[in-house]
Amino acid sequence: MFLDRDGTLIYDVGYPRDPRQVQLLPGAGQALKKLKEQGFLLVLVSNQSGIGRGLVTAEQAEQVHQEFLSQLERYGVQLDAVYYCPHAPGEQNRCRKPSPAMLLQAAKELDLDLTRSFMVGDKASDVEAGKRAGCQTVLLSTKPVLDELDPMPDEVAGSWPEVVQCILGRSGARG
Repeated sequence: MFLDRDGTLIYDVGYPRDPRQVQLLPGAGQALKKLKEQGFLLVLVSNQSGIGRGLVTAEQAEQVHQEFLSQLERYGVQLDAVYYCPHAPGEQNRCRKPSPAMLLQAAKELDLDLTRSFMVGDKASDVEAGKRAGCQTVLLSTKPVLDELDPMPDEVAGSWPEVVQCILGRSGARG
């Protein structure tokens, strides 16, 4: 399972520079624990353009990341892999979502079947990256989903308990 970070697992505060800005979304820790117990691998794939834009230093990004991991560990959750794209939009790069590059790299390195995997995110670029990689997609959003969203997610969930319900309802396999 592929997971976006900001706005999906933690509150989106723009470009987090301070570990004190990190706060898991309600139900995220419990949901990831349940999915992990069901045999899912948890792989973070996150655009972090604040680094490329010069708004966040690599050291600040690492401190934020460590706080994020610490908060997950309180629920007994460890990620299986982490992939960040530090590039700003418009930079020459291949990893920034909606590119599926981070998902494809993780699938190769972890021997994942993308057709049996899920991408969970809060933005159209997350859905597009998941679709382009061949994954099933879940859009985490409390806002109405527009019919013209392209591509459309396979599922829309308004909370982490709903995300778990969607995934367990659709999965015959773990990924």
